[in-house]
Amino acid sequence: MKNSVVSFLIGILFAMGLGISGMTQPQKVFGFLDVLGNWDPSLMFVMIGAISVHLVSFKLITKRKHPIWDLKWHLPESKELTPALISGATLFGVGWGLGGFCPGPAFTSLASLQKTPFIFVLSMLFGMLLFYFANSKFKFNR
Repeated sequence: MKNSVVSFLIGILFAMGLGISGMTQPQKVFGFLDVLGNWDPSLMFVMIGAISVHLVSFKLITKRKHPIWDLKWHLPESKELTPALISGATLFGVGWGLGGFCPGPAFTSLASLQKTPFIFVLSMLFGMLLFYFANSKFKFNR
């Protein structure tokens, strides 16, 4: 129960950061990708800030024997670049560029009650469901 409450509170903090930084607006993503037109570097600054905080905090936090609310670290064990990883990252990037959302900002944008985030989230969930059934049949991630 304690993990769920902490996860929920961290999710709220993350959503607030996305909203305050403007990353819930697809125009920010489109403006960042429009390098030959009216380029908007604000997404780059948000990424630099997030990466900087992560680099420092990850090094400090993982020096602990275990996380505060868990018995062990749950870190990736493989550093191998697999076809599934590459194709998934490519699909994520294409969806991000076309839709202007990645999952976090898309879910956060549902609070706006506009139809675009709802269409994106429903499409994303449909794609995840489609992959689930296709993967159970063809075993893509072996």
